[in-house]
Amino acid sequence: MPGLGVIANVVAVLIGSVAGLAFGGLIPERMRETTFRAIGLAVLVIGFGMSIGGLGDMGQADGLLGEYSALVFVGSLVIGALIGEALRIEYWLERFGHWLQDAAYRMPWLAPTAKSAADEPREKGHTLVEGFVTASLLYCVGAMTVLGSIQDGLGDPSTLYLKAMLDGFASIALASTLGAGVALSVIPVLIIQGGIALAASRLSGVTPEMVAAIEAAGGTLIAAIGLDLSGIKRLPVGNMLPAVFVAMVLAVVLHG
Repeated sequence: MPGLGVIANVVAVLIGSVAGLAFGGLIPERMRETTFRAIGLAVLVIGFGMSIGGLGDMGQADGLLGEYSALVFVGSLVIGALIGEALRIEYWLERFGHWLQDAAYRMPWLAPTAKSAADEPREKGHTLVEGFVTASLLYCVGAMTVLGSIQDGLGDPSTLYLKAMLDGFASIALASTLGAGVALSVIPVLIIQGGIALAASRLSGVTPEMVAAIEAAGGTLIAAIGLDLSGIKRLPVGNMLPAVFVAMVLAVVLHG
């Protein structure tokens, strides 16, 4: 059922925020860092597994897709990366983040007057806005958001389930320091991820070969995110996002 991953992500952020507000101060920083490194390694392995599985499914397809599945896989990543670099996707994602930040500070219910902020400086002033903005940027701007939402719309919520786990742990850490504003980030999560998933669910004619191509290319991008989370290497994953769509097109052309 499309949308289950989005719902799981929203619930995980809410639960993590409540846990962070209640118990986050009891968790040492070194334990949080080690936890994220462990999650990063898990994401790395899951991404590789997804990619290898998708590549294997492509190899079993009929026609040229099955015969040249490895070339389709490599070609989609290379062509997609070149397209992403030309479009400067990571730059525009960063610009979107700045726009989201500016928009949050313009919202009267998030940014009260200086007088009210001075009266209640702990939560209803700057900290509430900072928590909302920081969490929203972390949860809504990235390759896993786009890829996971597309897969969720096509009926596979596994990537968003993984993202929900990551965001849940992150919410504990953020809410313990930035407060209840972190929980408000579920609003942009629901709008952005839900919108992408809804759009993907309206796509017609999605074949198993297209899904396999998405998993092959997308799993590699998820593995790259795991490299970043585990502190091994940061790659420009945002600029590689077009690889998923290139793989879909090649799957249609070579299988059709």
